[in-house]
Amino acid sequence: MDILIIVAFVLYFVFVLAMGTYFYRRTKNLEDYVLGGREMNPYVTALSAQASDMSGWLLMGLPGAIFVAGLGEIWIGIGLAIGSYLAWLIVAKRLRNYSEKCGNALTVSQYFSNRFHDNKGVLKLICGIVILVFFTFYVTSGFVAGGNLFVVIFGGEIDFTVAVIITAAVIIGYTFLGGFKAVSWTDLVQGMLMLIAVIVIPLSMFGAINGGWGEIVDIANAEVDHFTDIMYDGGSPIGFIALVSLMAWGLGYFGMPHILVRYMAIRDPEEVKVARRVGTIWVIIALGAVAIIAMFAHAFIAEGHMGPLTNPENVIIDVINSGLFPSIVAGILFAAIMAAIMSTADSQLLVASSAVANDLADRFSKERISESKLMWISRFAVVAIALIAMALALGENNSIMKLVSFAWAGFGSAFGATMVMSLFWKRINRQGAIAGIVVGALTAIIWNIFLYQGGALSVAFNLDLCIVDTGVYELLPGFIFSLIAIVVVSLLTAEPSEEMQREFDEATEGKFY
Repeated sequence: MDILIIVAFVLYFVFVLAMGTYFYRRTKNLEDYVLGGREMNPYVTALSAQASDMSGWLLMGLPGAIFVAGLGEIWIGIGLAIGSYLAWLIVAKRLRNYSEKCGNALTVSQYFSNRFHDNKGVLKLICGIVILVFFTFYVTSGFVAGGNLFVVIFGGEIDFTVAVIITAAVIIGYTFLGGFKAVSWTDLVQGMLMLIAVIVIPLSMFGAINGGWGEIVDIANAEVDHFTDIMYDGGSPIGFIALVSLMAWGLGYFGMPHILVRYMAIRDPEEVKVARRVGTIWVIIALGAVAIIAMFAHAFIAEGHMGPLTNPENVIIDVINSGLFPSIVAGILFAAIMAAIMSTADSQLLVASSAVANDLADRFSKERISESKLMWISRFAVVAIALIAMALALGENNSIMKLVSFAWAGFGSAFGATMVMSLFWKRINRQGAIAGIVVGALTAIIWNIFLYQGGALSVAFNLDLCIVDTGVYELLPGFIFSLIAIVVVSLLTAEPSEEMQREFDEATEGKFY
């Protein structure tokens, strides 16, 4: 346990907690707490969206998968890069305009409710439940990643349970205090820190490896057959179904609440173009760099720079801990991994707590709840949701990759098609939106349990109920079935009211990109 590493790490924690305290004093109402008062500049918006998107999955789950199976896993990254760009291009500006015109909607749930004039609050209720279920699993993945990181940093001298509690406590602390502005501004710093880390680490590894590029490639291919061939995965050719499943990850962006609220929060819809460019560049560099790190790691181990991996998802952590960097630099790089974890978990906790306060509590209350009380309900919901996620994180055999893939599929399936259609199809009505969300969410859950061997739910709850392993990622059928349900139910039921159609025309007039 190196004291300088601990010092750098602790200073980072002090910084994010200070940010939470700073914005606590500047959070005046619920709109400030859950949406930053729609005052985010394009650079904060872009890096906050991408940093909150990638999570510990970027620096732990993905490089671990590539290390084990080869560069064929990069198709996930390719799908994500394309999906991210298209979401910025197609959804961001229209959602920013439409959410403000729809009664200044502060959450995705409230946007859907206002967009479809759901006076009975059914959409709010369904969306709130979906958000709580899938974000609990998403936050769990962050706590697992944070726990693994702490165990390595402290040289195994800290228990995994204690490590998870510390991770949760810090994330709860600044999210509880500062809300959206604290989360967004810390995400800006965290996004920059993550980018620096994924550039510095492979460059340093390349300098330490004795052989050149050719030897690195040869060693990687010797360890995993066809490692450098992106048309192979785990030594076997990638079939059409597997390729489509990997690329389907990109569909998730259209339904991810913690990313969609970033689009809603940008101060000027015309600045979306700048944010799109910044965000896309960040994503491409980050995804490409972690793939290179995973490949270099095989040569790094072969030359004795570090020992064999006991957990492939810790590949970047083990590289940093190998002695390659001075202690203070290693501490900063460890902080970058924690930044990846925290930048997603904080956003997810905030959106989930907003669903409790703005969608569920307000829905069931007989009397109108003041904004001050809603803000405190949201804060305490952060704690409650984090405690549930923490309990799940302490389960055995939790895989960061599996947890993230399930949560990502759940949101993409439930909200993705509904979001796109709500912005581009005037004929979609309330019944169609409800059908799309319910069908998408249920498809993701059922597919993960019964039609996908080793799914996140099966692992988390020790289930073995798979009937047939389709090999198809649940997001793809979830999105497709949701889209079908939206179209069929909307066409079989009454047209939207004239007022709803007029709002659609007003909100979507002009260019959307």
